Amino acid sequence: MKKYLALLLALCMVFALAACGESAAPAAAPAESAAPAESAAPAEEAAPAGEGNLVGVAMPTKDLQRWNQDGENMKALLEKAGYSVDLQFGANDIATQVSQIENMIANGCKVLVIASIDGDSLGTVLAQAKEAKIPVIAYDRLIMNSDAVSYYATFDNWLVGVTQGKFIEDALDLKNADGPFNIEFITGDPGDNNINFFFDGAMSILQPYLDARLRSPSLPLPTGRPTLPRPALRTS
Repeated sequence: MKKYLALLLALCMVFALAACGESAAPAAAPAESAAPAESAAPAEEAAPAGEGNLVGVAMPTKDLQRWNQDGENMKALLEKAGYSVDLQFGANDIATQVSQIENMIANGCKVLVIASIDGDSLGTVLAQAKEAKIPVIAYDRLIMNSDAVSYYATFDNWLVGVTQGKFIEDALDLKNADGPFNIEFITGDPGDNNINFFFDGAMSILQPYLDARLRSPSLPLPTGRPTLPRPALRTS
């Protein structure tokens, strides 16, 4: 089981690093391209158990190409290594993802890899996984309020925020330009714990300019000091 988990964790880290590479692409590159609209696949359609090494992979949606690639590539590599894979996409619907995970447990998955839609909404179903002694790998998005998570595979979310902050610093030439520049902050879905790391990383670059507004109005905030959660990033 340890070798089994080690392989799965290594694969998750590979895809997390690949996702990090995509997020660090030049600003001119398009954002995550949208895939054709998905319809929620019936949760009952699970992959066969194969040799008894069935891995459940729960992705949040097909609407973003990133999740399609991560899910399909993970499935292909696991199958190449001799495992059977039940890959499900949750259509960005929490109830659908919960139902899919319940079926993975019922169908005998030995490990669950979950990129959650809402990190606070899986406590009950993961309690079932823990009772069945099924290890859980939280992929990219940390699963909160559950002690059933065995591993968390992700990239450096704080560094992503730093990169965002540096982009704003360079794009507005904050070190040299007089401004003023108005800025507001959009932090993203509160259900995704990554936003806290993104925000803190960005603020490690931008906070000195926000503090300096008391001395010089180079970067004023029309609606006050940024906190989490908060609307924005709008500049003018």
